[in-house]
Order: sequence, then C-alpha cells, then structure tokens
Amino acid sequence: MKKYHFILFFLFSTLVHSQDRYHLKSDTRLFTSKNNTGEFLGYFKYGAEIQLLSENEKGWYKVQSDNFSEGYVEAKFVSKTLNAADIKIKDKENPIIEGNDNYYGGNHLFVLVAGLKARALPDRNSKVKEILFTGDPVAVNYLPKNPEEWVNINGSFTPEYAQYTIGKFIGERPVFNALLKNFDQLDVTAISERKTIGERIVELAWNSDVSKLAPAYQRYFEVVKQLNDPKLIAETDLNIAIAKGLAKPKTPEQIMALCKKAEFILKGQKTKSLYLTQKELEKTFGKPIKKATISDDCGIYLSNLFYYYPDLEVSVDEKQNQAEIIKVFINENNKLVLNANSILDHSITEKAFIAKYGTYIGASIKTPHYYTLLLGDGHFTIEFKDGKLLSIEIIFYC
Repeated sequence: MKKYHFILFFLFSTLVHSQDRYHLKSDTRLFTSKNNTGEFLGYFKYGAEIQLLSENEKGWYKVQSDNFSEGYVEAKFVSKTLNAADIKIKDKENPIIEGNDNYYGGNHLFVLVAGLKARALPDRNSKVKEILFTGDPVAVNYLPKNPEEWVNINGSFTPEYAQYTIGKFIGERPVFNALLKNFDQLDVTAISERKTIGERIVELAWNSDVSKLAPAYQRYFEVVKQLNDPKLIAETDLNIAIAKGLAKPKTPEQIMALCKKAEFILKGQKTKSLYLTQKELEKTFGKPIKKATISDDCGIYLSNLFYYYPDLEVSVDEKQNQAEIIKVFINENNKLVLNANSILDHSITEKAFIAKYGTYIGASIKTPHYYTLLLGDGHFTIEFKDGKLLSIEIIFYC
C-alpha cells in the first residue's frame, strides 16, 4: 500500500507542478528553512531544474528538487532562463562536478560500484531502467547531503527520462591504480571482497583505455579461479582474448579493406555486396511474412519499406526492383563471405571468431557477445548466442 501511495504522490506532484519549472543560476543549497546559514538538505549545481511550491516569500521560494526533496532556496538564484551573463557563485563544498572534463558535458558524478541498477523511481522495488558500470558519468544537478538518500542521475523531472540511485554509489571518478592497490592489499582468502573490487577494476578498465584491460583481467581471473565456477571461467577467458585483440587493433583502413568486398550467400544465392533485386529476393525466399514502413529521417536505407522473413530483414524499393540486406540470421543456409579465407557461417564459434578477428573488431562490456566490423558508411554488428553465431546486422550511420 505504501508503494501505491508513493506512485500516486509522484504522479500527482508531477502534474501539479509541471508548469512551475525554473532553474538555478548559481550553486546553492536546499535549506530546511528560510535561512542560508541554517540546516540544509543537499547541494544544487548551476543550471539545476526545480519546481516552485510557493510564491516569493520575503526573498525565498519553497521548491522541489528532482529527487522530490522539498526545502527553500533564495529567490535571487531562481530564473526561468539561463544565460552567459549569469554570475555563478560557486560552493566550494559542493561535490557535484562541472561539465566538460573529458567525460561529460554537464553537471555530473561517476558510478562507484559494479553493475549499478538505475531505477525508474526512488524506490528499491521500482523498474530497473539501465545497468551502469564503474566509471560511467551520470548527470547530477542535485545531491542530497545524506548519502543514503536517492539521487536523480538523469537530471530530469520527466518520468520518461528520470533515473534514480542511492547517493553513496556515486562520487568522484575512481582511480584505476588505487583500485589495483586495494585489490593487491587484500588477503587472498577474502574472496568476496576480491571479487567485488575485481569487478570494479574490470568495468573501470573498459571505461578507460584498452591498455588497462590486461592488468584488470589479470586480477579478476585470480578470483575467478578461486571461485572455480566453470561458466565464469569460460566467460573471463573469452574476455581476456577480446582484451588482447583490442590491445593490438588494426587500422580503420585495414578493417574496411577486410569488409570491402563482403557479400552474403542466402540459400545458395550470392548477393552483390549487400544488395540483390526484389525479384531475386522473392525467388529465393518467397513472399515476406510481414511488410512494414519504418521512419527513416536520415535517409540511410534504400527504402522505408521493409520485408521480414524468418531469417532475413530487407529494405525494398519495389519501383526500382532493388533490395538492401539489413539483417541476416545465420544458419546452414545463410553466411557472410568477407573473402575466400574469411567466411562467417553457422560453424564458427565465438571463441574461434575472437581468435581470428580479435584485432579487427570493436567490443564493449555493456553489450557482451556483440561485435562490430567497420564499413565505410556503417558497420556490421555480429551477435553470438550460447557461443554460436546468431545474426549479422548492417548498421548505417546517419
């Protein structure tokens, strides 16, 4: 029942104050009363959005912050607009970091823990909207003084965009070498702590540069072997192979040369690069099980009309008798031929793919088992599932 009441309050509050949004044109604090030397609840950074809950009361407004905390701010700092002429008074004790620090353009902090769940509401039972990683920057305009309180880490009142986490999980960006030192100082029998820090080290390495991946996985693999979990050992072994490939990348020119003459073989039918005629398509696959018109504001596809088959997605220009391959599900009938010595078919395992193409691919810890191969105006996205090649999608750039 409490959760139900909270959601009702959240919706009601958003509706009531949706027209009363203003910004703060200076660093300031959320005070518990109309007194700028008294108790305060948290820190606002310049540009923070607020909602007014009262009229101007002798130079003060009662306001609501983006995490639904209520308190008072000085009226002189409240404005409907922000501009270059604003005199920004900085609060030296304010922990929120200003933008443009090579990580994020606006006010922000960083994720301090591995696999942080960003929730739709400030409620531990709320929907998880995103999983964040150690070292990820997050937008923060208001930070409660109490680290156990919720923080809006998307800087938006709009429910569609707002995300929340507990304040103690964000702060200054972790220092990679300091984490390594913390790990190395732990007793080898402290397996749980070593695993926790090991996960943070790996995520931070992915969020830094590829040269840090080798020492990160060296530590993490020590713990994985202690846990003796076959699945975790296999995953880590694969990630170590990926890290080795990323550390010695081919040049963009070399990667594009590999993919320059790529063509699919679909049910024995060779395509011309990524294209075939509509007649060839229907001769090979028959009528599509579904047709749909998609929005293509960038004009990156051959046509807005898409044909869908069980193992193929194609953009089709019926008037011009042309078809452009968008996605192929790999099976015994379908394969991608990069060249005579480089064929991606249903027999290639993820481990073998990494061993052969590890220096050519792009990879991310946030999308495991997905890899990219650069094309001139886009890239192949290559997906594996359960160690087997599942699909190849062509992503064009806008």
